[in-house]
Amino acid sequence: MGMVTTFTRLALGSAIMLASLGSVQAQDDVKIGFIVKKPEQAWFINEQQAATDAGEELGFQVVRLGGEDGQEVLSAIDNLYAQGAQGFVICPPDVRLGPAIMNRAEQYGMKVVTVDDQFVTSSGEPMEGVPHLGMSGTKIGQQVGEAIAAEMEARGWDPQDVGALRITNNELPTAVERTDGATQALLASGFPEENIFDAPQQSTDTSGAFSAASPVLSQRGGYEHWVIYALNEESVLGGVRATEQYGLAAEDVIGVGINGSGAAFAEFSRNNPTGFHGTVAVSSTMHGRQTAEDLYRWISEGEEPQANTETTGTLMTRDNWEEVRADLGL
Repeated sequence: MGMVTTFTRLALGSAIMLASLGSVQAQDDVKIGFIVKKPEQAWFINEQQAATDAGEELGFQVVRLGGEDGQEVLSAIDNLYAQGAQGFVICPPDVRLGPAIMNRAEQYGMKVVTVDDQFVTSSGEPMEGVPHLGMSGTKIGQQVGEAIAAEMEARGWDPQDVGALRITNNELPTAVERTDGATQALLASGFPEENIFDAPQQSTDTSGAFSAASPVLSQRGGYEHWVIYALNEESVLGGVRATEQYGLAAEDVIGVGINGSGAAFAEFSRNNPTGFHGTVAVSSTMHGRQTAEDLYRWISEGEEPQANTETTGTLMTRDNWEEVRADLGL
């Protein structure tokens, strides 16, 4: 009996010692997960790579995982716990999984930061108490409108002589946020509301936007100059191609997109400038790096990240695109 007690005491003593060692080690040996809903997409590949790079620089380890449905996410969290991770960054496959994900994370004492898509409660409200970093569609749209207004002023255009082509997709909430934001900024700059014309697109690509823009230009051909905005740069390029077919010169058109992808780079690389003036570039690299760093500091220093960080973009034009591309790691 006495031997069993001694053995139990020794075992307990070792366990306590190991546990205390573990908590000290956590200071320098932080391991985090980075779970994304579509691990094969370029946006998420860049995001996870940037988190890994941040870990190599600051001295923490990043485990990259995919979670394309609720079951995969919960398995990924179990996997992270088994590997001794103290927390994870996640872009959830469905924002309504928030309560279930947090329940599992709390059982394991893991800290959580969301990126790109924010958890919601059963009533659809953003979940409190989970730090989030994401993009503000409205603010990015406002940057587009401000860029168009500034370029109109630089060219000395009278807003009365300008038609605005708003290529819309009202089925997509993010598209509505972006085009509404751009409209707000244009109106704030003194642009006449009656000069803004909607071109509803069937698909959010160049051909869908070309088909949407062409009839509007034919019906409203009385304007000397045109400005074009939409939810992404492919759609703006479709609008620009429609103005070319209609016979407008490049210097009479200002199109500003959103993203900062290959479509914009190809346009900026052309020998002759087109009506595609610029794009508001956004960076998944920055999202990956920032959330991983924030989570690391929260685990190692107890410094909780901001509740909600909304990122915006950087205006990329023919003049600065290579520089901005390098800065944002696109």
